[in-house]
Amino acid sequence: MMRICVIGGSRYFGRVLVERLQATGHRVTVINRGSTRPPAGVEHLVADRDDEAGLIAALGSRTFDVVVDQVCYTPVQAAIAARAFSGRTRRYVMTSTIEVYDPATAALPAVPPGTPVPEEMVDPAAWLVRMNLPWHDPAYLQAHYAEGKRQAEAVFTRHHGFAFAAVRSAHVLGGGAAEFTGRLGHYTERITQGAQITVHAEALPTVFVHYKELAELLAWAATRTDATGPVNACSDGLLDVYGLGAVIAAQSDRKAVYRRVAAGEPASPFSFDRHYAMSNARARGLGFAFSHITDWLPGAVAEAFAVTASHASHAS
Repeated sequence: MMRICVIGGSRYFGRVLVERLQATGHRVTVINRGSTRPPAGVEHLVADRDDEAGLIAALGSRTFDVVVDQVCYTPVQAAIAARAFSGRTRRYVMTSTIEVYDPATAALPAVPPGTPVPEEMVDPAAWLVRMNLPWHDPAYLQAHYAEGKRQAEAVFTRHHGFAFAAVRSAHVLGGGAAEFTGRLGHYTERITQGAQITVHAEALPTVFVHYKELAELLAWAATRTDATGPVNACSDGLLDVYGLGAVIAAQSDRKAVYRRVAAGEPASPFSFDRHYAMSNARARGLGFAFSHITDWLPGAVAEAFAVTASHASHAS
């Protein structure tokens, strides 16, 4: 049994993670701002992670074997957490993102299309950290999401108070209404309605992960490996926006209608004109067994269609 602190963990794969850790016998503490209570039997601390003094006061004298940080988006937040949890934990796992590899958001080495991107493409130990940027501005943060994650990883990597691992998640799907981003629902709704979907003419493939599989990998990173540094998290199999549309269209007996945009123009979610599909070789080599996207995508699409149908019935 381990003592595990989860920062965030209130919804989607974070909540599944908390439930999974609790079900396997670990003592779990959830820290959030109080809007959502964790499952029964999970200790709940109410604190704003941006308020360093308040966070330290809420923690009191507690110590943990590992902390899983689900909601760290900036180097400022990372620095606060590093100070608050120094001496309180031996291991820290941060949920990061595939977006750290997006060449549209940083000057990164070119990767030939079709070559899975390895973790060393973005080395947090060498990444420049700029604390003086307007990270507290929500609009700035949204526009610089990938850079915020890269710099947060860099802060934790250079901190010597605990071992650190960053789980870089692929695009997460599944869960129906729980999938709060609505990205898969965008496709089921538009295909159901016969509406156009904007795509790049030469859309490149990307990688995905099921929300329950991501929760399982985070639990593995917290409790079953001592590996440090970045770890990519994605199911096996590449898929581009046309392949995704085909799976959705097949389940709806409708035809996907596309409108192609020029390179550089905005398109629908998961349509990419640049390559940064990740490799999961490191996690696999460390012992984590991934599913293939074809194992779970049809079920995730069916869940999204159920939500679309529910919205349509309420609208009528």
